[in-house]
Amino acid sequence: MVRGFSILALALAIPCGVSAQSDDGLAEARAYQRVTDQLGTAGQITYDEVPAVKAAGYDVVINLAPANEERNAMEGFHVTQEGMTYVQIPVSWQEPSQRDLRLFFDVMDANADRSVLVHCFANMRASAFVYLYRTIRGGVSEDAARADMAKIWDPASQPQWGAFVDEAQRRAASQ
Repeated sequence: MVRGFSILALALAIPCGVSAQSDDGLAEARAYQRVTDQLGTAGQITYDEVPAVKAAGYDVVINLAPANEERNAMEGFHVTQEGMTYVQIPVSWQEPSQRDLRLFFDVMDANADRSVLVHCFANMRASAFVYLYRTIRGGVSEDAARADMAKIWDPASQPQWGAFVDEAQRRAASQ
């Protein structure tokens, strides 16, 4: 009975809509941003930060950076060792593709009921893909999604990324 009371007291102490997880361990993660309760973006996470990703409540880590022996060679191992799902979609910086974006949308849709951290090397690929997902699939307003992405960068600053975002939006509008 005492155990039940303690759990009830703890549940009542946490305000509705507030997660019991903490982003504190990710404070030093490169360009980390909690976008929603179930979605975050970041630059390259270190192996030492992987337990903090789990502690922050994430269930899935999606890496949009190409494989790099120094930066992320063992990342999938460390993420899955912590009990999270790991997906890597290597997106070319010079030639981001609509095919990669469709795959990303499919992975996000398949994990809609889970907390997801999307990252790449500098949170530029990640924030652009998340922006497109939120506006095209998630029903989030253009202004709100763009404001979150603008905290990281503006894809129009890189011609290939400006064209990529424009193409994704054109395709979505025509469907």
